Amino acid sequence: MSFFFSPLDSPSLRLEWLSGLSKKMLGAGSKNELLDLIDDALSVPAPGGDPGALEGLARLYHGQLDPVGSVFDQVDRVGRKGLPEVWVGDTGVRAADAVNAAGRAVTQMSEAFQGGASVLLTLADAIGTAQRDDERGRGQLLEQKKTLGGKDGFMDDLHEDDEEEWDRKNAAHFGSYAVDLMHDAVRNAQEATRVAARDLNKWAAEARAGKMGTSELTAVDKLMLADTGVAGADTELNEILTAGELARASTRMDQLNLDDEMAMERMLATSETPQERAYLMKALAAGHSVDEIATFQDKIHGKDPDWMRRHLTPVVTAGDSMDDEGLAPDGGSNNKDAVTFDGQQWSQGGDGGESTCVASSTVTSRAMVDPLYALELTGGPDGQEDDPDAFRQRLVAEQHRLHTEGDGGDDWTGMGPEGQERINDDTVGKATGTDYERQDLDSAADRRAVLTDVEKSVAEGRPVPVDVSGKEGAHAMTIIAQEGDMLQVYNPWGTTTWVSEDDFINGHMGKASNSDLPNAYSVYLPR
Repeated sequence: MSFFFSPLDSPSLRLEWLSGLSKKMLGAGSKNELLDLIDDALSVPAPGGDPGALEGLARLYHGQLDPVGSVFDQVDRVGRKGLPEVWVGDTGVRAADAVNAAGRAVTQMSEAFQGGASVLLTLADAIGTAQRDDERGRGQLLEQKKTLGGKDGFMDDLHEDDEEEWDRKNAAHFGSYAVDLMHDAVRNAQEATRVAARDLNKWAAEARAGKMGTSELTAVDKLMLADTGVAGADTELNEILTAGELARASTRMDQLNLDDEMAMERMLATSETPQERAYLMKALAAGHSVDEIATFQDKIHGKDPDWMRRHLTPVVTAGDSMDDEGLAPDGGSNNKDAVTFDGQQWSQGGDGGESTCVASSTVTSRAMVDPLYALELTGGPDGQEDDPDAFRQRLVAEQHRLHTEGDGGDDWTGMGPEGQERINDDTVGKATGTDYERQDLDSAADRRAVLTDVEKSVAEGRPVPVDVSGKEGAHAMTIIAQEGDMLQVYNPWGTTTWVSEDDFINGHMGKASNSDLPNAYSVYLPR
């Protein structure tokens, strides 16, 4: 009896089904069995999608480049004519900074339209090629079915002469090749769709100022908040507010009562730097009350941007961090950046020696999304300390607290998945507004399938815990960012590095630690 697919079946199921049919055809022992297998293959839906519609969308995106270019020229002329030193607005934004931010926003818009058009054209070409390959495979199957003729009756099926055997084996050979074509068509269409989703999600996350729908801030305020990065670093890689945080801060701003709204606007107006304003909004996005944010501002007000970077942003991404510098003797990447506060690494046990990797990853993830939490660790109770030894004591104490809360093992060893999920919900999810859910990764296909969700989460500023294993046991790390086909990984040994999607899929995650821990076997995704 033939196997029939529902139109709702996923590409992964089609791949799984087609991958076995090729071998089954070569091993078919009768004409009737082979005809059934051909019908099974023909029942699989062809790769979907409309290349013409995708090309039309690409042309529409590309058509926006001239208007955007005109806007850039106008912004550029304003910037070059000379501006008053101060632009009076809700947050006292300097005019030159505002115009520069507008110029960068227009440039990003142009890049988004150009990039989106390129993504859609690439996807259209891939879908068209997949559909043609699938059609060739189906045509070959239909040809072999015609050659074989109808099914044999019971008596006919009992005997097969030499000519019939030749026809069956010949049809099986060409049928197997045809199924391989169909399999490759589904696989290629699936991968092209995944890559397009990844890139389009990234471009959508880059539309940063548009994430702030609140009417409580001016357009210039929104633009500046979206454009502000940590001091002394590449802004494109180190915006203080992620896309998700901009959206959450906007929502929370609209939910404030009148007194809190006025208090928040006063804090923004009295901030001395764009970085101070951005960290206040980041605190709002992390779920803190206006009273808590006011206390926080008292601690950071008047501090220079370098001080705020050290105390409030654990991970700063260097512009050359994605350079391929080869592998160290232990199989880890040579291009790792230390995550430090005044020389003390954000590492498990303070020196990487304890096995509190789950708790330690969770602590650093929370510090990345919650500046009040980060300052409690780096600056102490009054937020003013600059002492690496005191920071280490507080960091390890917090790691131990979460390790105990997650029912970790004695002597600071190991933690089960239930505890890992729970402390991520309570610690990181509290700041990002989402709970985490474990997803097991039992194969390369599983890891490929989960990539789009992982990359969308980190593009929105929600860290994704990832567990890896190998001959030395298991280890917990966190995926914290994505650029193109690269994933940035924080290792609680106190470093970050970039691995490729291929590394994640095919068991080369040792680049983020060492060759003894190559396989990603689970992730925890924000719901």
